[in-house]
Parts: sequence; C-alpha cells; structure tokens
Amino acid sequence: MAEQESAKVDSKRPDGSHSLPDPGAGEKASERRNNGRHRVLKGARIALNGRSAAIDCTVRNLSDRGACLNVDSPVGIPDSFDLVLAHASVRNCRVAWRKATQIGVEFV
Repeated sequence: MAEQESAKVDSKRPDGSHSLPDPGAGEKASERRNNGRHRVLKGARIALNGRSAAIDCTVRNLSDRGACLNVDSPVGIPDSFDLVLAHASVRNCRVAWRKATQIGVEFV
C-alpha cells in the first residue's frame, strides 16, 4: 500500500529517472514573452547625456524586443537610455524592471 502511495507522488520514467510534480506549474515568464530571449554574454555600454557619458554593462540575454543587463549598480541609471552593443549597434531602451545588479529593458 505504501508503495502505491509513493508511486502517486514520485512516478518513475521508462529510463529509470524519477519525475516529481512541478510546483511552479502554470505560465512561466519565458512563455509570457512574445519573443524568446537568447542567452548571451556580450559587453555593452549604457549611454547617458547624449552619449557623452557611459556605464559599462554585460548583456546576459537578448531578444528582438529587449534584454537583461548586468550592472554593478542600477543607481543613477535613468528610466530610458541608449544601449551601445559591442558590435556598435545602438538601441533605445526603456527600463522594465530593476534588481540589485540586473536591469530588464525593452527596446523602443
């Protein structure tokens, strides 16, 4: 009987691995996005004041619609700016969210 109860919680796959219920089942962030983001690790610069000043950053993931940037600190980074990618393309950005060392941006 105990074996049957554990089988309900922990089902064994044909390859011998176990599958547990997904506690985060439901809509995931990547599914809510219209375009999937691709993991990258590219150097970039956040251009400020008409590109007379810049803050170095790293692009962690990138899509046609936005990006996730690693920064030393989000302090002093305005709500919109130009992002200068390493291959010299420039994208106008609007901040969608901020964390301690990351900023999510939308391209506008």
